[in-house]
Amino acid sequence: MTPLISMRNVSKAYGSTVALDKVSLELLPGEVHGLMGENGAGKSTLMKILAGVVQPDVGSILKRGEPLRLGNPKEALEQGISTVFQELSLLPNLSIAENMFLGKEPTSPWWGVDHQRMNHATAAALGELGLKLDPATLVSQLSVAEKQFVEIARGISAQADVVILDEPTAALNAADVGVLKRHIRRLKAEGKAIVYISHRMGEIFDVCDRVTVLKDGQYVGSRPIGELTPQSLVAMMVGRDLGDLFPPRAGSDAVRKPALRVRQLQLSKDSAPIDLVVHCGEIVGLAGLEGQGQREIVRSIVGCHHPQRGELTVGEQQVTLPASAQAGVRRMQSLGVGFVPEDRKEEGLFLGLSVEHNLSIGAQSARPGFSPLGNFSRGVADVIRRMAIKAPHDGVPVGSLSGGNQQKALLGRYLLLGAGVLLIEEPTRGVDVGAKAEIYRLLREYVQSGAAVIVLSRETVELIGMCDRLYVIHGNRIVKEMAAADATEHDIVDAAMTA
Repeated sequence: MTPLISMRNVSKAYGSTVALDKVSLELLPGEVHGLMGENGAGKSTLMKILAGVVQPDVGSILKRGEPLRLGNPKEALEQGISTVFQELSLLPNLSIAENMFLGKEPTSPWWGVDHQRMNHATAAALGELGLKLDPATLVSQLSVAEKQFVEIARGISAQADVVILDEPTAALNAADVGVLKRHIRRLKAEGKAIVYISHRMGEIFDVCDRVTVLKDGQYVGSRPIGELTPQSLVAMMVGRDLGDLFPPRAGSDAVRKPALRVRQLQLSKDSAPIDLVVHCGEIVGLAGLEGQGQREIVRSIVGCHHPQRGELTVGEQQVTLPASAQAGVRRMQSLGVGFVPEDRKEEGLFLGLSVEHNLSIGAQSARPGFSPLGNFSRGVADVIRRMAIKAPHDGVPVGSLSGGNQQKALLGRYLLLGAGVLLIEEPTRGVDVGAKAEIYRLLREYVQSGAAVIVLSRETVELIGMCDRLYVIHGNRIVKEMAAADATEHDIVDAAMTA
């Protein structure tokens, strides 16, 4: 079969850093092609070249045997190549419809933009994915999951021959993933070539026909999915057998005094009050179906959500809720509580600032207002080493790092701060399997030093594997508490569904 797309001996370097070294890739019509590798392996760079975002130093691209020159994303789209990037590229100050039609706005007979036509087409595209959103809604008002679906809808509706999906399900729950898979199979049946990048191993084996693995910017190999197992695929990616993904849990003697206690937290006017506690030396997970109040619990603590009422105890310090939306995060930092949001790009990191600045800013902001700035260079270097953050040096912008290394930098900020309690949304979103193991190990080491973690994740297996205790949340209330070591996915879903 003639390849729809052939990328031959593509190389790209940024200064002395080689992102790609003579990588070749073939995409066949009617095939879902998985592109795998650890963060920093070169996957995103290769796809940015195919999408016209980045120009290769050497190498060629062919479509059905004819040479392609892709000078920019518009040219790539005109050549039938549509991309859904891992880091959302939507413009927050525009509506959903305006984002969907950006650069290709239909005009009315009077030469103005035909907003009615845009809204109608957008509603139809979103409806195919099961979304009932007003096309006139500003993107800034959407949740991370809704933004992800809008990005997917824009990519799929482009009627392209090649659709690149870079971590499309990182912000989606299981039901939404099922909807996306149905559309991927439809595109495959239409003869499209789909590139699928994901760190969720189950999805790769469920939707992909063939897999290509990159490592350190070099081509490792391409194999039919039927010839691989999860273990052999991981070995290709990391160059070794991964072993146990999750480190051993803390023993019962490691659970000591309460680090943070929540009392009578009422998330909404009609919801039941919530009481929960996390102890020093323990990781507690908030489990359950998507959108049942897990996110609101965490954000109420730092002032990003406005509950009806509640009370916190951090160590010996009592805090009345709701917390200040303007100063809640900083106040909790001063009490030794760190917050790692799901959307690291919009809410967590200062992408244009250096790795060093992003790591040290938590410790700096926790200092009294007029105290001299401290020198955290030695601490920054230690965190970079412990977190295994891949960066040429600590002065490069954190936005230039891969998604996984950005996530580790965000976590590292609070290790440098010395926070006693860490609240984490989606700790391994967009992170490869090797980096996941590193993050699980670091969080376990973190609580073994006497700290505590509250975490929420859409991946139930992740919560079971990394946590000591679980609270199952449904309808903005706790419906069950269980030991993670004894929990199963069935137990959690059963508790949530029968609440």
